[in-house]
Amino acid sequence: MLIKNIEQRIKVNKVVSIATIGFAVFIVIGGFFFAYKMVEDSRRSIYILDNGVPVLAKQTDVLLNRPVEYKAQIELFHRLFFTLAPDDAYVKDNIQKSLYLIDDSGKKEYTNLKEKGFYNQIIASSSMVSIHTDSITLDMEQKKFQFFGRQMITRKSSVITRKLITEGFFEDIIRSPNNPHGVILKNWRIINNEELSNQTKNSY
Repeated sequence: MLIKNIEQRIKVNKVVSIATIGFAVFIVIGGFFFAYKMVEDSRRSIYILDNGVPVLAKQTDVLLNRPVEYKAQIELFHRLFFTLAPDDAYVKDNIQKSLYLIDDSGKKEYTNLKEKGFYNQIIASSSMVSIHTDSITLDMEQKKFQFFGRQMITRKSSVITRKLITEGFFEDIIRSPNNPHGVILKNWRIINNEELSNQTKNSY
């Protein structure tokens, strides 16, 4: 009986010892993980000076914001490319800025419109061209986009509203002062630019 009791106690002691070691290992691993998370969180903490007062801000994951940047790039390109004034220098400046955001498909469309006399008509008729974005859809797997909007051409005697639907692809590139989002639009084309309305302005 004495031997049995000793054997049982040894077994119990072994189980307790193994459980204690396992628990200690768990605590150590948990401590390391918790410390790692704290270090990561501290790295993502950014202090911004607001009138000399440090304000804590959190750095977000770049990948989470990427779709937002894609849409911002698409909207920016269309706004620059289609916002025009009866000023040759203004037109050239906007087009030049927009072409930094797109491949040669943008240059081809610009050349096409120029050959049709579109820009000369804008200047000759003292028209203002603006654009309104309705929506932008993204296909993240194919890296493809569609832009839905309206183009307004304001003349002295009328306001013409045209539908504007375009599509193309987008690709990540290195950020630069001329392309701060680090996105290049590719194989862009206009799908639909039909006239929706032509409203005559009041003469008084």
